[in-house]
Amino acid sequence: MHATHNTLSENVRTQTAEILNRHLAAAIDLHGQLKQAHWNVRGPTFIAIHELFDRVAAEAEGYSDLLAERAGGLGAVAEGTVQVAAARSFLVPYPLRIADEKEHIFAVAATLAAFGQSAREAIGQATALGDADTADLLTEISRGVDHQLWLVESHAVPK
Repeated sequence: MHATHNTLSENVRTQTAEILNRHLAAAIDLHGQLKQAHWNVRGPTFIAIHELFDRVAAEAEGYSDLLAERAGGLGAVAEGTVQVAAARSFLVPYPLRIADEKEHIFAVAATLAAFGQSAREAIGQATALGDADTADLLTEISRGVDHQLWLVESHAVPK
């Protein structure tokens, strides 16, 4: 840990940094998965889905910055390389050979839901550690992911 005047104990900052770096890896992976969908989607509503996935990818990239900057603010190293993300992401790998917009909508929705669920769990972990600021940051991310999930799922045909 780097020296900081942050008043959280080093133990709390270390544990919180682990949570943040775990989610940073997944956010980088999420961004990549969304770009994969953006580049490869095909179908009758191509342009709408293509542009939606690009906007959702931009949001995911923003989550990476929030997570990394919080880790840095706690005196930790933000572990944000592609190599670290590939090794540490908890997301299921994105299916590379799909093209159909319905399949992409399903895959993107599933990945957003998994990331959102983990963020909600991490809120509880940060709260238990006594780091209300990180819990608040994760709440902001969770709320954003839920919004993006709603936008993506709104393109699925209701049953």
